[in-house]
Amino acid sequence: MPSQVVKVLVALGQKVKPGQGLLVLSSMKMENTLSAQEEGEVVEIYVQPGQNVETGRVLLKLENKVSNEQ
Repeated sequence: MPSQVVKVLVALGQKVKPGQGLLVLSSMKMENTLSAQEEGEVVEIYVQPGQNVETGRVLLKLENKVSNEQ
């Protein structure tokens, strides 16, 4: 189901924690906040406010530097 990006809540290089909001999407007149599932750093943001997105689309990329260093 298509959604529209309402707001990007993070910036490139920002560190995020589990449960922290990343993006707000609107679909069928309801807003939903997508939250981080794990700790990491925002390394790519592929969308911007006002953009329509389809299910399955990659919206942003988080990198877990702790896992990569071990």
